[in-house]
Amino acid sequence: MAKAFTDEDDALLEELGIEVETKREGGRTPREERIIAGFEEILRFLEENGRPPQHGDDRDIFERLYAVRLDRLRELQETRELLAPLDQKTKLLSGALPSEASVPDDIDDDELLAELGVDASPASGITDLRHVRTATERREAEEVATRDKCEDFARFKPLFQQVQRELETGVRQTRPFELKAEIRPGSWFIVGGQKAYVAEASETFTTAQGRSDARLRVIFDNGTESNMLMRSLQRALNKDEAGRRITDPEAGPLFSGERDQDDEASGTIYVLRSKSDHPLVAANRELVHKIGVTNLSVEERIAGARLQPTFLLADVEIVASYKLFNISRTKLESLIHRVFHSARFEIQVKDRFGKVSIPREWFLVPLFVIDQVVEKIKDASVVSYTYDPKSASLKLRRSPG
Repeated sequence: MAKAFTDEDDALLEELGIEVETKREGGRTPREERIIAGFEEILRFLEENGRPPQHGDDRDIFERLYAVRLDRLRELQETRELLAPLDQKTKLLSGALPSEASVPDDIDDDELLAELGVDASPASGITDLRHVRTATERREAEEVATRDKCEDFARFKPLFQQVQRELETGVRQTRPFELKAEIRPGSWFIVGGQKAYVAEASETFTTAQGRSDARLRVIFDNGTESNMLMRSLQRALNKDEAGRRITDPEAGPLFSGERDQDDEASGTIYVLRSKSDHPLVAANRELVHKIGVTNLSVEERIAGARLQPTFLLADVEIVASYKLFNISRTKLESLIHRVFHSARFEIQVKDRFGKVSIPREWFLVPLFVIDQVVEKIKDASVVSYTYDPKSASLKLRRSPG
């Protein structure tokens, strides 16, 4: 015999995005499913408007349909019993039956329903709601939420570019989506083959079914946005085999000045100053620095510098070095270069054969700022900073707001 789910089991399954449904022995008939789906539309109206649907000439046709439907559901003991689990909080079905005067005089129930293409034959005993979607059909429609053009996408485009760079350099990783709690403002996902950014979220509310939810503003990398529900994004991520969450930028304990027992040496960060007589270098010699990472000794790395375009075809002097332990040299070098991206020293060098090269590891930045970056790598806060050339200082990264 199958084990019954406890409340704790249900809560866990809900966090994992698995819908928990209680079925009668033998399942429900199509008619019962339609009745339930019709009542859920009434509950949604109640949730969105703060009141039950009402009769009246001043009400739109859909509210009048819901009002007629609610009257019919209240009339039959069978439907009240079927819908009791959904009606525990709202008590809509236990309300007083409508008086004859409450039903519009100018249009009877059948005419009202027929206007919307619904069969209300007496033989059915209750409206056969042919055009009411089942709960599954509605969920699938919700998950393909309408997307609109993001009018202020220019605010978000730099963030998407930054996240892409951080994925390429390993500052961020992709992981399988697991819990609804991972969906929050500032979080990133890959769904439907697109990067998605949760820019905003409303206050959490409880649905008529007793589940927590929130309305989100989700920006996509193709310049569109969606005002979708959190549970809709959760279901979309669970259904998408390629769906992923993108981790927050996290450098971790990249290295320390001292080597602990069992630590494996990984390499060295080095900072060099050029002895080139190039006019641009000579004019900014105290600020022009090459920053790199090597698994050799720095002395070995710079051997023959004057023959290598990456060293500006000139000798160099070592101005600082920092030993690394248990760290990916390539990822760390990319991380440092990202911080100083705005201060990259643009210069071309031509070798003796006339071949032009553009070295990419030279930056116009004072040595004391490089020292500050190293300290922030140690405490893993470096991912929150960028270098501002105008003030020659580190600045906290700004998110759009």
